[in-house]
Order: sequence, then C-alpha cells, then structure tokens
Amino acid sequence: MHQLMRRFFGTQGSKNDAKSRLKLLLVHDAIDLTPAEMEAMKAEVIEVMSKYISLDRSEVDFRLERHEGEIALVSNVPVRRVTARAG
Repeated sequence: MHQLMRRFFGTQGSKNDAKSRLKLLLVHDAIDLTPAEMEAMKAEVIEVMSKYISLDRSEVDFRLERHEGEIALVSNVPVRRVTARAG
C-alpha cells in the first residue's frame, strides 16, 4: 500500500523537480524571455561559438539562474577542440 501511495503522489525527488521548474519559470518571467526566445538565443550563441570551437550541439545546456538577487545565464558547453584562433 505504501508503495502505491508513493507511486501515486510522487517522491521527494519529484517535489524537488517541481520546485526547480517553478524557480526556472520565475527567473524567465523576471527577464521576460519566452521559451522560443531562449532557444533562439541559445542557437545564436552556439553558432558564434562554433566559429572557434568544435562542440556537440546536443550536449550544450543553457539555463537561467538567480544568484543573490541577480540573474545569470549558466551554460555547459563540452568543447571537443579549438578550431580557430581569434585574431
């Protein structure tokens, strides 16, 4: 019975996931970027970075986070190799 209740109502992990999603929504609302605009920005940043480095586009992660009252764009970009040097 206990396992059925956990499956129906979720676990602590799902509570934390929901909390994280809510924080993300609040940050996006604060900067007034739609998900489509966020994806467009991500695509443009990846395009510029691709001029200088080889990267796996499927592994790139962009997100907005709030730190000490400020909003930060946090990214994780696995770099395979440098392809060009800035002049």
